Amino acid sequence: MSNQQVVEAALEKGNGVLRLAPTWVPRSFCIPGKRIKLHPDDYYSLGLVRGGIDERWLSSTVVADNGPLTPEEEGLSYIVFEHGSATARVLLREAVQLLKDQIVGERLWKEYQRWPMYSKFFDNWGPLPLHVHHGDIHAALVGQRGKPEMYYFPPQLNNHGGTCPFTFLGLNPGTTKSQLRQCLSDFEKGDNKILDISRAYKLRPGTGWDVPPGLLHAPGSLCTYEPQFASDVFAMYQSVMFGGETVPVDLLWKDTPADKIGDLDHLIEVVDWELNTDPDLHSNRYMAPLPAADPELMGQHRYWENWICYKSSIASAKELTVQPGYTVKIKDAAAYGLINLQGYGTINAMPLETPTLIRYGQLTYDEYFVTEQAARKGVIIENLSRADPIVMLKHFGPGNPDLSAGR
Repeated sequence: MSNQQVVEAALEKGNGVLRLAPTWVPRSFCIPGKRIKLHPDDYYSLGLVRGGIDERWLSSTVVADNGPLTPEEEGLSYIVFEHGSATARVLLREAVQLLKDQIVGERLWKEYQRWPMYSKFFDNWGPLPLHVHHGDIHAALVGQRGKPEMYYFPPQLNNHGGTCPFTFLGLNPGTTKSQLRQCLSDFEKGDNKILDISRAYKLRPGTGWDVPPGLLHAPGSLCTYEPQFASDVFAMYQSVMFGGETVPVDLLWKDTPADKIGDLDHLIEVVDWELNTDPDLHSNRYMAPLPAADPELMGQHRYWENWICYKSSIASAKELTVQPGYTVKIKDAAAYGLINLQGYGTINAMPLETPTLIRYGQLTYDEYFVTEQAARKGVIIENLSRADPIVMLKHFGPGNPDLSAGR
């Protein structure tokens, strides 16, 4: 079978729902929090030089930017199709290029010619350094797109809070650009004390944050679900992390054009000043769950769906819960990826399971991609448990019509 035939057969088998293989990503500057169900012996499967695996990427068509040792396809999701005793795999990225709007829908294909977002679990034992993701203007200087992202902290993946369940966001109101410039100038002198001009917020499972491009942020140590645009641009502005780990200076200049290396004013330009010094940052960026449909109607059908990421037009996400023993048909206006966090049953008659422990390289039945046509027609989810609800997270691309319609 050709790759196109494999994808077409997989679409037919799942009535527009495609099974995906787990995609693991290491980070050399991170310590795994060990909450993403990877086997304890496998967190360093790629070797100490690559670092620990503390990310699982979901519905991804973008390669992880992990330096010169990064394999060609790291970060990319594979479609899995079993036929007889054989198992075939095709990159989701290739499937989209082959079948175009049949996968992502006419609207997204016309504008992006690809699946333009991905989500991931970020699972670090401690916080990350204060850093920034570039907007479109500055990302374009290195041939990339800007990176908006959002956070949600799933209760199912946060049995412990790590070492620092607080996230720094933005800058203190009244901070001056000269103060930030001094911190950046001191990067190689030790602790550049950039956290002194930022603000920390306590993280709580079951809530989230919107993090637009240009917003300085130091993610805390909760395991985080992160819908975002398909880009991996960033620059680290903090020199010494909580716990004493140091940040290489090359990460300060990551995704900076060659002719701007050493130009501190360029680094300051990447920062959205109005956004960072917003005195109402909490109310403008914090996200508590919101019902995605009429609560009474959902209760009658024994399911519950919440918007969990909804303050960005570039990506959005829902949390769907189906009660034990019930079957529901859920319609959405756009294509999406999904990851199952709790319970077991079927999705369009295919197995839907929540693994307890996953070996590196093992295939699972917890991650799927739903085409726009299937989403509009409605996906049938059956909960086969007598006691455990099915709980899944669903990540959508830009311009989700349901989000813009307030549904």
